[in-house]
Amino acid sequence: MGQSPPSSSYNSNADGLPFFQGKVDFGEVYPNVRVYCNQPTRVAEAGDILMSVRAPVGPTNLARERCCIGRGLGALRPRNELDTKFLLYFLRFREPRIAALGKGSTFEAINRDDLEELEIPLPELSEQRRIAERLEQADGLRRTRRYALELSATFLPAAFLQLFGDPVRNTKGWPTETTGELGKVVTGGTPSSEKTGMFGGDIPFITPGDLEVNTLQSQRFLTEAGANETGTVRSGATLVCCIGATIGKTDKARTVSAFNQQINAVEWDERIDDDYGLQLLRFFSPVVAERGRSTTLPILKKSAFEEIIVPVPPLALQQQFAGLVARVERLRAVQRESLRQAEHLFQSLLHRAFTL
Repeated sequence: MGQSPPSSSYNSNADGLPFFQGKVDFGEVYPNVRVYCNQPTRVAEAGDILMSVRAPVGPTNLARERCCIGRGLGALRPRNELDTKFLLYFLRFREPRIAALGKGSTFEAINRDDLEELEIPLPELSEQRRIAERLEQADGLRRTRRYALELSATFLPAAFLQLFGDPVRNTKGWPTETTGELGKVVTGGTPSSEKTGMFGGDIPFITPGDLEVNTLQSQRFLTEAGANETGTVRSGATLVCCIGATIGKTDKARTVSAFNQQINAVEWDERIDDDYGLQLLRFFSPVVAERGRSTTLPILKKSAFEEIIVPVPPLALQQQFAGLVARVERLRAVQRESLRQAEHLFQSLLHRAFTL
């Protein structure tokens, strides 16, 4: 079990061993080095399994090298009759049950006894290695699919900059207008909880938590009466969170949508293509956050939002970008489905390997 070394031994200049404190340091398979320690008190060896044992309980990584571990981690080192990768995948399969061991206390945590008492299926070593190899292949496939999806997400911002330059600084010198001059800005609302018949219809009710996910999908829906209380915007309108911790998050309405009072929406006029407008305001997210700063709650009022000055390049160039968006979105839909299938394959193999 890990133990915190003296804080005076922490450093960032590679003096001593890499120091891992908890899940915050974990990557997909191996932890990421942020801090070093020159007076380690508890050490894990290369190849050990590192487990988060304090809030959250259960996530795992492999030690790539000898390292110091803090109180948030435990290290497991299999003996000769147990394959390391087999144990790693078993622990990942059992993670929900392991996490449950830490429930009920003030601070979620498990101890050495909890780890030592975990029962592990133990087929022959050759069979363990065969299972681990199959799981590693499926795991690698889903990581590759996930990376491809992440990589494709960087294409449109890069293409936007290539075509239009930095929109915040307007490096290409396009004519400018304010958001209020370029479209209708609408602030959302929430139906009264005291009235019946507001929810349960088919009009999406968007909140900040729905923004910037793979595809904008509301978890709640309004009736026509509920939507009349909040107001709606057309499909293609740009939605921007303008209050709270997620200020600046931006997305596009996929259909006629309602939204709560934390969001301002822009229905662009004929001078702004919807896809250009969405990407444009994504570049302005830091501006929205900066202008919304306050001593208590970050908030950018509708009037201030309408005053943001943005570049207006030729519509034909905007539409060229919209064509790129359509092609990239088709590609990303295929990538998301490939990732879903890879995730399903991995989980199926995991379940088959360890369900007794």
